[in-house]
Amino acid sequence: MEIAAQSIEGGFADPVFNAQTVFRAVMDAMARPGSVQALPAFARPPVPLSATAGAIALSLCDNDTPLWLDLTLQAAPAVKSWLGFHTGAPSANTPADAHFALIANPAEMMALDGFSQGTQDYPDRSTTLILQVTDLVSGAPLLLEGPGIETSATIAPAQMPRHFIEQWKQNNQRFPRGVDIILATADSLACLPRTTRIKTMEA
Repeated sequence: MEIAAQSIEGGFADPVFNAQTVFRAVMDAMARPGSVQALPAFARPPVPLSATAGAIALSLCDNDTPLWLDLTLQAAPAVKSWLGFHTGAPSANTPADAHFALIANPAEMMALDGFSQGTQDYPDRSTTLILQVTDLVSGAPLLLEGPGIETSATIAPAQMPRHFIEQWKQNNQRFPRGVDIILATADSLACLPRTTRIKTMEA
């Protein structure tokens, strides 16, 4: 019964307004890579899913968007039932089948090319990754350049995967195919669309 209660509670109090607010924050962050969008705690998902990642999932996922959970989230039945109840999103059988992927442990996540890359004709069929990070300032600084960035932007997300820069360069090279990333902290988000070029600050 406890999981059943957790599945129902903690969704959007005002579904239309909350979903629109979160969606607008994601779109603004995608349009201006590296910009940080503050986000109130509209959702209260079961742990270990964060409030921001949960709110993003509620805003973007529906019964037409297969959803992949990393091993940390797969091990939490309450998270799976909460997402199922509030979004209706089916579970993706493999990462390559997912429209969205929720990653609670980015440092241990699989390689970016394991997710759906879309096709040349339908590049929008790729996976959007939602990575839970503790903050956007304490990790290795990333220098961002590309569309939506006037000259350059800097962001330093914590807990990023090893070899992320190399993986992202390969992601760039697959354009127009490739994945997009949403970074979700406890109270904000930032985006790395596939068009963004990333360098380490030392380079």
